[in-house]
Amino acid sequence: MSRRRLCSATAAMLVFLLLAGGCKEKKAEEQAQPKSSSVKVLAPSGGEAPWVIETGTAEFDIGSNGSLQSFLLKDGKRLSIDSTAGNDTAADVLQVHGKAVDDFKLAGSPQVVDANGKLGPVGKRVEFTSKSASTGIEKTVGVEVYDDFPSMAIVSTSYKNGGSSDVILDRVLTQRHVLDASLADTGAQPYQMWLFQGASIDWGKDEILPIQANYSAKNVMGAPVNQGHGGGVPVNAFWTKSVGMAIGHIETVPMVVDMPVAVGKNRRVDASIEIDNPATLKPGESFSTPRTFVAIYAGDFYKPLRMYSEALQKEGWTLPKPNAQDYGIAWCGWGYEFNVTPADMTGTIPKLKELGIHWATLDDRWFDKYGDWNPRKDTFPDDSIKKMVQDFHQQGIKTQIWWYPLVVEDGTGRWESHKYVVADVVKEHPDWLILDEDGKPAKSFRDLATLCPAVPGVQEYMKKLAEKFIKDWDFDGHKLDNIYSVPACYNPKHHHKSPQDSIRAMADVYKTIFQTTRALKPDSVTQICPCGTTPNIAWLPYMDQAVTADPVGGVQVRRRIKVYKALLGPKSAVYGDHVELSEMTPVGKDGWSEHGEDFASTLGTGGVLGTKFTWPDKNPKFKRVALTPEKEEHWKKWTSLYNEKMLSDGEFRDLYIHGYDNPEAYAIEKDGTMYYAFFAKDAKTAYKGTIELRGLEPGKYRVIDYVNDKQLGTIDSASPSLEMSFTGHLLVEAMKQ
Repeated sequence: MSRRRLCSATAAMLVFLLLAGGCKEKKAEEQAQPKSSSVKVLAPSGGEAPWVIETGTAEFDIGSNGSLQSFLLKDGKRLSIDSTAGNDTAADVLQVHGKAVDDFKLAGSPQVVDANGKLGPVGKRVEFTSKSASTGIEKTVGVEVYDDFPSMAIVSTSYKNGGSSDVILDRVLTQRHVLDASLADTGAQPYQMWLFQGASIDWGKDEILPIQANYSAKNVMGAPVNQGHGGGVPVNAFWTKSVGMAIGHIETVPMVVDMPVAVGKNRRVDASIEIDNPATLKPGESFSTPRTFVAIYAGDFYKPLRMYSEALQKEGWTLPKPNAQDYGIAWCGWGYEFNVTPADMTGTIPKLKELGIHWATLDDRWFDKYGDWNPRKDTFPDDSIKKMVQDFHQQGIKTQIWWYPLVVEDGTGRWESHKYVVADVVKEHPDWLILDEDGKPAKSFRDLATLCPAVPGVQEYMKKLAEKFIKDWDFDGHKLDNIYSVPACYNPKHHHKSPQDSIRAMADVYKTIFQTTRALKPDSVTQICPCGTTPNIAWLPYMDQAVTADPVGGVQVRRRIKVYKALLGPKSAVYGDHVELSEMTPVGKDGWSEHGEDFASTLGTGGVLGTKFTWPDKNPKFKRVALTPEKEEHWKKWTSLYNEKMLSDGEFRDLYIHGYDNPEAYAIEKDGTMYYAFFAKDAKTAYKGTIELRGLEPGKYRVIDYVNDKQLGTIDSASPSLEMSFTGHLLVEAMKQ
């Protein structure tokens, strides 16, 4: 080849490469450009017809009075339990100077624009502006639907004082709905639906329940209630067999709002989100409600909670990935109650090793004073707590320590036999305390005073405590207990912009504890327990092991595992709590006898096993939780099954509708195999009938009762049902042939 031809060929190749590079850049540019939204906004053709936001799965109708009604599109039908429009209920209500403002009139045509938020690159927003002649207030309501969340409408409402004098906003309501089960299920009473209420109200109270004719609950979110409970997940979900609807807010920090649910005189269910005394607006000032949502779906509480969690993650919520240790069976020293000793703890080591248990928890009252967190001299003298941890480690067992961040003793009150004194941290830093409106120390659960999490010194103190436990004492994780919310802070020395600053800052403390612990020990376990109630969104992202939180019986174990799998992800680690809690009998006015042996409710739903047995059986005080030879055989069978199957790190599959599928059922997929758990209405009840194994890939399967190693038959995925009889529970594995 001549030099001229070589040069020509080289030049041609350069041109080709440049053009190819340009094509690649152009293609990358095209890919970076967001696609146009598939969400459609249909304007009314005349009369009173609503504006309609339409997706492939749902429709949201916005009435001329501001009502917001949602419909599930399924099999060519519009399904809903939302009768809001038919009941002439506006989605938003404003009260000013004690009176409802009812003269808002649309100011111009609604505006339709592209949605511009974090929930996805494309979507549509419809914005309505109206004015009140009597108050001069201008209201703007925006309804957004994103392609990535086609069954969820996001609503933002703001009120601007357009007058010349101050306006006191007494109360704001948003997401008002009137629900009627009979719209979807012929023959049902209007109130006959199931409810997940996210409020943390009281120990042992069901958060998942069928609504009764006289049902009513205020459902305070964010703030403490009932002597220290509170926090909650700001979602109320309602469902029937065919369709469900949920409302809530998607702010990533806790907001103090009410989310009341009540059956009205017309037997329909009224639901809304309410804010009391939100603001006083000077001329030109505005107030915006939290960004709220309405979601429409088929199924139970799992779908809307999963949708809610995914929306929060788009908004900036970051959930940690569990590590392998988060799935380990745990034994807890709480069986020995308040006066546990190192000898009690380490004495169980032989049985822990026999049972395949590799975690041990030092529980309540190992310490001298709440807030100082130093070992008790009478039960843990000298360096015995460090020596105890070392003994466990030498036997291959990791350890957790129980404590209760932010609370302190201030010299008033008591818990059980422990009378409070003044903690050293209070003597040294009295200005760290949360004060109530009367200037007195604000109390948390157990009647304890509270350090303000918004104070930088408090955050640093919590970090040092975490370092002491994990680095200096060599514990491998935390059991953070009685964790709900914190009181509003009126301490003038803190210079808060709002008393709710303390409530919103709670997340910062738990973030510090979690991140400090993970940095020191990447395979650590941080567990947070909102005893007896739902969790708080403030600290949900700052733990790697959830807990069913003092469940009252096996049914709460199962329901709460499903709640956490929805919120934290289908592979999240959820501790089923002590198996002894799976069956409880009331004793006296407020007491309970805990004598459960129901491991199936935890293993079958993908939870992490736990127990608090005492051993050897010497002290009659602890007889009801002692590991007798008879119980030991049962414990060994289930811990061995758990360690063999490890369903807790499998993927939870949402295939059954709680409250409507009988028997109650759950499914886990692990390494390509499907596992199912079926439960009768109570542990002693026999079930006889059909079980359906949903979610199977095409093919034939052998069905095995893996607890009893029993062949149950063969099914085809095209007709995945078996006639079965069982008492209490049935756990099966479907093996493809």
